[in-house]
Amino acid sequence: MANPLFSALGGGNNNMMQMLMQLKQNPLALLQKAGFNVPANISGPQAILQHLTQTGQINQNQLNQAQQMAQMFGGMK
Repeated sequence: MANPLFSALGGGNNNMMQMLMQLKQNPLALLQKAGFNVPANISGPQAILQHLTQTGQINQNQLNQAQQMAQMFGGMK
């Protein structure tokens, strides 16, 4: 089953790289477009993830999956 976080961001097997590039270029815009509520004054990946988990927009399992994916793609630079 697909991770709802990636599905909401438009991630799928076909456009995962495009999603990651957009996320890297402008994370707040992509997250807001996907329906996540992230205030503009929050910056940095850790602060954004902390906000999403604290507000219940993503759960710990989804966060863990996202971090695993980030580690996998981090090696592809």
